[in-house]
Amino acid sequence: MIGVTIQNNESIDRALRRFKKKYERSGVLREFKKRTAFSKPSVEKRLARQKAARRQQRATQEME
Repeated sequence: MIGVTIQNNESIDRALRRFKKKYERSGVLREFKKRTAFSKPSVEKRLARQKAARRQQRATQEME
């Protein structure tokens, strides 16, 4: 559970902004979308291979 305690003399807007940052960093929405949408195992494998290829390509570009 994500929570933010409001400190003395802190505006609601600032606390809400802190909450939104925590929410984004925790990946709750990403996890929710991943669990609600079904994808075939073959599609997941293909995406994983593409992601690995991009990661490898970036690594070789950084070395050059």
